[in-house]
Amino acid sequence: MTATQMLLHLLLLPLLFVYFSNQVGAELTDELTTLLEVKTELDPEDKHLASWSINGDLCKDFEGVGCDWKGRVSNISLQGKGLSGKISPNIAKLKHLTGLFLHYNALVGDIPRELGNLSELTDLYLNVNNLSGEIPSNIGKMQGLQVLQLCYNNLTGSIPRELGSLRKLSVLALQSNKLTGAIPASLGEISALERLDLSYNHLFGSVPGKLASPPLLRVLDIRNNSLTGNVPPVLKRLNEGFSFENNLGLCGAEFSPLKSCNGTAPEEPKPYGATVFGFPSRDIPESANLRSPCNGTNCNAPPKSHQGAILIGLVVSTIALSAISILLFTHYRRRKQKLSTAYEMSDTRVNTVGGGFRKNNGSPLASLEYTNGWDPLSDNRNLSVFAQEVIQSFRFNLEEVETATQYFSEVNLLGRSNFSATYKGILRDGSAVAIKRFSKTSCKSEEPEFLKGVNMLASLKHENLAKLRGFCCSRGRGECFLIYDFAPNGNLLSYLDLKDGDAHVLDWSTRVSIAKGIAKGIAYLHSYKGSKPALVHQNISAEKVLIDQRYNPLLSNSGLHTLLTNDIVFSALKDSAAMGYLAPEYTTTGRFTEKTDVYAFGILVFQIISGKQKVRHLVKLGTEACRFNDYIDPNLQGRFFEYEATKLARIAWLCTHESPIERPSVEAVVHELGNCSSCL
Repeated sequence: MTATQMLLHLLLLPLLFVYFSNQVGAELTDELTTLLEVKTELDPEDKHLASWSINGDLCKDFEGVGCDWKGRVSNISLQGKGLSGKISPNIAKLKHLTGLFLHYNALVGDIPRELGNLSELTDLYLNVNNLSGEIPSNIGKMQGLQVLQLCYNNLTGSIPRELGSLRKLSVLALQSNKLTGAIPASLGEISALERLDLSYNHLFGSVPGKLASPPLLRVLDIRNNSLTGNVPPVLKRLNEGFSFENNLGLCGAEFSPLKSCNGTAPEEPKPYGATVFGFPSRDIPESANLRSPCNGTNCNAPPKSHQGAILIGLVVSTIALSAISILLFTHYRRRKQKLSTAYEMSDTRVNTVGGGFRKNNGSPLASLEYTNGWDPLSDNRNLSVFAQEVIQSFRFNLEEVETATQYFSEVNLLGRSNFSATYKGILRDGSAVAIKRFSKTSCKSEEPEFLKGVNMLASLKHENLAKLRGFCCSRGRGECFLIYDFAPNGNLLSYLDLKDGDAHVLDWSTRVSIAKGIAKGIAYLHSYKGSKPALVHQNISAEKVLIDQRYNPLLSNSGLHTLLTNDIVFSALKDSAAMGYLAPEYTTTGRFTEKTDVYAFGILVFQIISGKQKVRHLVKLGTEACRFNDYIDPNLQGRFFEYEATKLARIAWLCTHESPIERPSVEAVVHELGNCSSCL
């Protein structure tokens, strides 16, 4: 390269920098405009999204909006906000969106076909709304989609065959809509599929044998439809995960209580309230034996002697079909009403605190996805005697939970996530607790697995882990609750990004003590202790580190993933991933190991010593011993030990090494921290 070329490059660099800065700035400005357009349709009366303002910072001030490290909108979480508007097609302009959570609202209108342009979207939750119209076939273009929840709406039309193109989809929930037509065999091409729920619709035709093809499939629910024909024997491999009741035309001796098909398929019933000929040709199942309607010349009229009998038969058949339709419709409405009642009960509890009455905005977390009587308290026969005793000793009843939280008063709300809400409560003995509230569908549906998880949580006993006091499950409410000891000093996140002179600035010795306590808690999880298995936390972050009255750190949510469904666990990772806690190898392996926990711990140490929430630059920069002043919290005003600061920075750098092999074990970290004078 000549001197002239080098000079030209040097002159161009500032111009390129200005150009790309303007590009990023323009993109962020466009996203702000887009969010305000989306707000206009989602919340037309401006009752629930007041924080979405032209003068606000969309990454800090906009409620329910999450951003990636470049400040671009990556997540919109507005579940249970009481929204009653429509979903704006403009959402598709947010091209970096990975999660859209609008469930448990009262949204109306169609699902915009433009959503299919969100190529980076992995989670789409539109369930429990009043959405209508057809499922856009464009959704089949969202190649990154992993969870699609459209259940409990008023969606009509057929299931698009294009959904079979979603190769990464693990959960497809379409139950309790008004869908018609055949089940597309293309759904069996979704290799990652784990749960498929098509129940409580108007689907007809045969059950494609290809549905058994996805190797990870464990739940297939086709109950309460008008399906006919032989149930493919290959579906037997799903055992109790396959539900097919209330499809009067199904047969198959392999599935009790279905009758044998005797080599012929039974007559196919018509879908509710419509004739088969009224549907597009792609909706007619291959197994349907349909004849063209008479044209007046090719019809053979029945003998007059039989016309009366035929007329009577038609009348009887019509009455019978009408009765069946009414019964099924009534059952469907009861399901909807039961869900609405759960909302109304949680929203209209009377709170008499302070001598007055107020309407509580209870958590909207309620679902009837599992309607087979799932109740973890009903039968403990699959557990050991010891486990049963533990479960019994940890059980709370619903009245205790409601009383402790003043019927889930918003005054006691500590925080919400995508799948839970946490409330402060006071038990009858006067002790303060934190009560985490889940919908039933967030938890594993298999009772033994759920109880096994609760038993494991109850066995975790360490001074640096949040202590589980008990649990409660209510079939009537469709919810479960975990009761923990309350940590009065909040979480570690509240001690980051403080302004100069803030009274909550932690002194140096407290910071070192917190770092060591977190390490000890993680080391306990990773180790075998008696009957306690080695456990990987999976979701460590500053928000998960609680601070008790003595400023002792308590790691929360330890082992919680053992109770939750895979899609819930995955969606819970998004915030922590955006903040940099997720180890780089997870994007390629998809696995959590002890070293992924070590990486998250390293990020925490950087946050503790810098007092900052965003520390990506420190991870990339590395931490040389001679440069510790570059990342020590200025709020400490120089009041720290250089030796300890150097050691902590070195530990943080090693723990966040790009290669998991180069990271130390957490036991080695605990040993190193034991040599800090403030930790003794």
